[in-house]
Amino acid sequence: MKEIERKLNGEISRLTNDTFKFDERVGEGWFSAVYFLKTKRIAEEYLQDNIVTMQFFQKDHAVLCGTDEAIAILHTFADHPEKLEIHSLKDGDKISPYESVLTITGPYQYFGYLEGIIDGILARRTSVATNVYTVVKAARVSGRQKPIIFMGDRDDHFTQQAGDGYAAFIGGSTAQATHAMNEWWGKKGMGTMPHALLQMFQGDVVAATKAYHEQYPEDELMALVDYNNDVITDSLRVAHEFGDTLKGVRVDTSRTLVDKYFLRNQHKMGTFDPRGVNAELIFALRRALDEEGYHHVKIVASGGFTEDRIREFEERKVPVDMYGVGGSLLKINIGFTGDNVLLNGKGEAKEGRRYRPNPRLEKVDPSEG
Repeated sequence: MKEIERKLNGEISRLTNDTFKFDERVGEGWFSAVYFLKTKRIAEEYLQDNIVTMQFFQKDHAVLCGTDEAIAILHTFADHPEKLEIHSLKDGDKISPYESVLTITGPYQYFGYLEGIIDGILARRTSVATNVYTVVKAARVSGRQKPIIFMGDRDDHFTQQAGDGYAAFIGGSTAQATHAMNEWWGKKGMGTMPHALLQMFQGDVVAATKAYHEQYPEDELMALVDYNNDVITDSLRVAHEFGDTLKGVRVDTSRTLVDKYFLRNQHKMGTFDPRGVNAELIFALRRALDEEGYHHVKIVASGGFTEDRIREFEERKVPVDMYGVGGSLLKINIGFTGDNVLLNGKGEAKEGRRYRPNPRLEKVDPSEG
């Protein structure tokens, strides 16, 4: 938790311009709303001496992310970025509704066309970071922090992985599924085996796990045990085969299936939903492993987990040691707004908006990046 708290308090170094691989067409206005481009042209022709302050905010309690990327966009594509005055909070800062997180002061024509791009960066990164933070928070309800694996590779376009992985890291996820998700902060992806590996071994979990271990002996051995929809039987099979070498089992049962354990023990059903990775299945798996002396084998649960579902598991003290979470972390539910609020040092904004000075903002060195 200390590392997560450190990130959330903004005590991490800013990413540099070199971290990002921007499309050069940003500078041509290709990704900017056309009316921003037209306004840039008008300002160049009629209002060359204007100095505006643009301020960015959102309307929720959130974990901020995307400021480094937004600043890098400005340093890379604004005209005369060295003449802009930028003040910003840091990635990982907790923010409040309507709090100013970023201000930019300078001639509108230098940077105004980037407004929508910056809004979008902050919206996506902050949404993912906040989603992950709430899940991480739910995963410590039972008294100790359970790690969260960010498994969002299949839930969105692959080009989003680097930024989403970084946002998940800011939110407190300790592992990401792909190398790309780790690119911005210098780590590598984490993963063991998919169902495809078990399929090629015709569902023989022992044979598949043996092949994996022989090929990747340096990895902690983690077996996927739901392929045959009989997680207790297959968990014990790999535990008997690998003993102390087996570090964990991952349960990823489809939400439409009832594990064979319940079909063999139908008297246990009737008071709960037996489909998917449910609490009773995990309790039974833990008991079975412990009764055979495999107390050291950890249980990883994945498949459709959300903040509410994890909190429910934790409140019931379901013996999950780690959660794999994907799609629920990628919902974009926080939107940012950029407003021009000062003109030549004086208040000038659309009705209902005003300059909101924030003493927490830090001035960005023009040479950063």
